[in-house]
This record gives sequence, C-alpha cells and structure tokens, in this order.
Amino acid sequence: MYFKTVRVTHNDTKISNSLFDKNNKGICMIDTDTVMPGIIHYDFGDAIRTICNTAAEDETDLSKVEFNLEYYKAYEKGFLEKSKDSISVMGIKQLPLAAKTMIFIMALRFLTDYLNNDIYYKTNYSDHNLDRAKNQFKLIESFTKKTANTL
Repeated sequence: MYFKTVRVTHNDTKISNSLFDKNNKGICMIDTDTVMPGIIHYDFGDAIRTICNTAAEDETDLSKVEFNLEYYKAYEKGFLEKSKDSISVMGIKQLPLAAKTMIFIMALRFLTDYLNNDIYYKTNYSDHNLDRAKNQFKLIESFTKKTANTL
C-alpha cells in the first residue's frame, strides 16, 4: 500500500493560496473550496508545480520556463520533516511522480479548457489557456531532464 491513509487535502496548493506573515512565515492555506478527502500526493505535486517553475504559469517565452530542482529538494525536505510519519516508504518514493503527474494534469486541464472555449479558467486573452498548457508541458520536459538521474 502506497498511502497510509486518506486525509483532508487542499487540492489547490499553489503558492498563491498560502498566507504568510510579514516575516514570510507560513500561516495557513486559503481558498478552501477544493478541500476534500484525498491523498497527500495531490497537495505535494501541485505545490511543486507552482513553487518550482522559474516563470509565471502563463509565461509565453518558454525559454524562461525551467524546473528549479533546488526548490524541489528544499520543499521536499521541509515537507517530509512534518509528514514523513504519515506516509509509507513507498509513498515517499512516489513524491517525484506526484509532482510530474500534477504538472501533466494541469497541462491537460488548461489545454482542454482552451479547446472548450475557456469555460472553466478565467482568461485575460484569447490564447491564455493555450499558453498555460504550453508552459506546463515545457515544465514537464524540464522536470524530466533535471530529475532523470537525481530523484
């Protein structure tokens, strides 16, 4: 069994949904409309997707989109310091896959919304979701290259 338990998960753990104090200490998660039972890998993967992208989610210059491996390692270290006792050994080994999976899921969601005439995500221009999808696919490519021999 990969996961010790289903637990309460946020399911939208992007960095902009974290509230910080004036000293940049995390206080809590906000935007809780997606909270439900789930597995911790969803939250880990989505946090990595936003924290480790060197560019904005809708950056159109894909040369700026890279996966920051150092941020990944730092986040994983802190994450495991607080949660390793509630995750199985196999579950810990699956954290990199969780990150890659969440990046891929979001790429597909942006692309699907674009193909459906932008009915789900708020957009600021006609190809906004297409640009987001390309960005996430580029992030997967960078993730794969940078983690091939390290994770």
